[in-house]
Amino acid sequence: MSTQSARVRSMIETRDRILDVALDVLGENPDAGMGEIASAAGVVRRTVYDHFPSRLDLVRTLTERAVAEMTAVLDEVNASGAEADATWVEFVARLWPVAHRYRVLLALRRGEYGEAIHALLGPVDELLADLVKRGQDGGVFAQHLPAGLLSQVAYGVVFAIADSDRSNGTHGARAATITSLLMLGVPETRAINLVGDRP
Repeated sequence: MSTQSARVRSMIETRDRILDVALDVLGENPDAGMGEIASAAGVVRRTVYDHFPSRLDLVRTLTERAVAEMTAVLDEVNASGAEADATWVEFVARLWPVAHRYRVLLALRRGEYGEAIHALLGPVDELLADLVKRGQDGGVFAQHLPAGLLSQVAYGVVFAIADSDRSNGTHGARAATITSLLMLGVPETRAINLVGDRP
């Protein structure tokens, strides 16, 4: 029995390692193949295919993992009852440590798996749109764009800065938060005050 549990544990660890490595490899090159991911993970291609029968299965699993993390964060910050702009600040602060891991989904969303990724990200898109609509209704976010589109613009800025920060380290969560608030129509003074002394 213990041998079986050790085998299962080993398989789960291998699967998780492949997923973690895939995020890094695809983050550097969204067109990377399964062989490159296998090599970076230190396993043979067959092992990757044992866990993920196709590249789409791998990308879908990465997206599902991202959606689970981001919806959990959004649910928690929305439950605070704070103003929408303060809620956005908390969302970015909580998302930032993992933003660089999931920025690859934005690139993959524009590629051959776009439809599948778009469908899986639906719950995150809806939560973000609801948050922005709440801010628009409360007068803290601009109304020049529909909530769904405005939320995507602001959300995209966070990932763009995360990508830049990873390559040269000159920007960080503070820059991403303030810039995304400005995109949402929050006045600069209030945006800076909302962020406060967060790094």
